Amino acid sequence: MTVSATDLLFYAGALLVLFATPGPVWVALLARAMSGGFASAWPLAVGVTLGDALWPLVAIYGLTWIVAQFAQFMAVMQWVAAATFVVMGGLLIRHAGKAISGDSRLTRPGMLAGFLTGVAVVIGNPKAILFYMGVLPGFFDLTRVTVPDIAAIIALSVAIPLTGNLVLALSVDRARALITSPVALRRMNLGAGGLMMVVGIVIAVS
Repeated sequence: MTVSATDLLFYAGALLVLFATPGPVWVALLARAMSGGFASAWPLAVGVTLGDALWPLVAIYGLTWIVAQFAQFMAVMQWVAAATFVVMGGLLIRHAGKAISGDSRLTRPGMLAGFLTGVAVVIGNPKAILFYMGVLPGFFDLTRVTVPDIAAIIALSVAIPLTGNLVLALSVDRARALITSPVALRRMNLGAGGLMMVVGIVIAVS
């Protein structure tokens, strides 16, 4: 392996930060957990793992060539990431009082529906895309990684978000009455939206 245990440890910490930042996966997971409990939410969490395995592969095998061809690519991605977080946070604040469970596409019952929703959400999740395309190269030299390195990176990329999503789904299942309160929902969305905008600003100025 060319990557060290320290590299992987720092990467694991970044994955925790990624998970803790609200995004589309959170919205979908909360919607299913609030509408159908843990039994409805865990298939979505499993579906998300497919994207969590896919995006590092895309970054490793595709980004190396892109970075080699376009020297300013990473700077552009930084501003795209900043704008994405600010816009998503603003939209979340704007619709803070809207009930998440009102979107039947997210709350359709059934394990297969939950799994496919998870796949769709993570494949189109700008937060995950920007993280793997913009942050992953900062932890590892993608031109030197070996097969064991890639396996370790993917294992962390899958295990940490999956564990976090399952814990979140179980927690929501235990607190459904509180979270489905309109006042609590509005406060949660305002807080999440504000956090996303702060993250976008930090990305822009860092």
